[in-house]
Amino acid sequence: MKLHSKDKYTMYGYTLSYFSRKLETALQWYGVEYEFRCKSIDIRSLIEKRSGTHQVPILFTPQDHCMIDTTPTMWFLDERYPERRMFPSGLTGALVQILEEYLDEWFPRIVLHYRWQYEECTQFAANVLGREAAPGAADLFSNTIAQWGKKACRARGISSEEMKRSAEAEWIRTLDALEEQLGQTAFSLGNRPCAVDADLLGGLRGHFLKDPVPKTVLQNYPRIRSWADTALHWDGKWELAPFPESTPFAHFLLKEMAGSYKKYCLSNAVAISGREKAFVCDTEGHSVSYKTNAYTETSRQLLIQRLTSQLSSEEYTQFISFLEAHDLKEIL
Repeated sequence: MKLHSKDKYTMYGYTLSYFSRKLETALQWYGVEYEFRCKSIDIRSLIEKRSGTHQVPILFTPQDHCMIDTTPTMWFLDERYPERRMFPSGLTGALVQILEEYLDEWFPRIVLHYRWQYEECTQFAANVLGREAAPGAADLFSNTIAQWGKKACRARGISSEEMKRSAEAEWIRTLDALEEQLGQTAFSLGNRPCAVDADLLGGLRGHFLKDPVPKTVLQNYPRIRSWADTALHWDGKWELAPFPESTPFAHFLLKEMAGSYKKYCLSNAVAISGREKAFVCDTEGHSVSYKTNAYTETSRQLLIQRLTSQLSSEEYTQFISFLEAHDLKEIL
């Protein structure tokens, strides 16, 4: 069985996957021809042998490159399609990079909570994912994925009632800020899309506009719902708001980052260095236990390497000063 086409990109994922939808959104903005295929059980072993991971999405290029991990995949595609970069160059791009990192590593808590801790969402998502992943054994797969989801919530520190409420309050704050921003600009950081928008639309298209509970919440946000339908159509024009002013939504995210996310990120790094399996850190005024996440620290180190290599020494110094002013210097 051929895993990919020779004349278009081929992406394997699931329609209710945050990161599958994130990459699909970016592919549309790059303006490339692509095919979305579900990673079903009949080809799973072939894909995982080639990619070296059980995660999705996986992207095959027409030249037979196999790409994993959405952020490095977009770095790769930025080089191929420089006029449609998701991570612009210079200080504006550095800002996009850290905001995208925050959304990638912190917001999955929220989508996991809504999907796997509301029974109606669990049933809906498990049934859809079961049909896509294992058409001949959908019920068995549905039960397996639902159990995985509940374990993932515990690992992410959102199994207590306090943390469930905290996750929902964080999401509402984000929706409020995004709804207001979309009354001023076409995208979250200006009038053209970037990686931050790919993350946001990945969450909306893969989770929040599909799962019954968050879908109801979004009835109160008409601009966001309209944006999710129209934002994929970009003509390649316009610009992001300049650094350091950027947009109010960008500064909202920076303020959010300086709270519980920063504590989690740095505590996780200490736990990794100490080879600990779990750690406790303050989250919204509560002591919360998290499972140590090696990938979060790996991703943070890749971010540091990329910024030091992409920015001039003068730009890097300026960016560190910017982060320090937002109480985020320690992250880098």
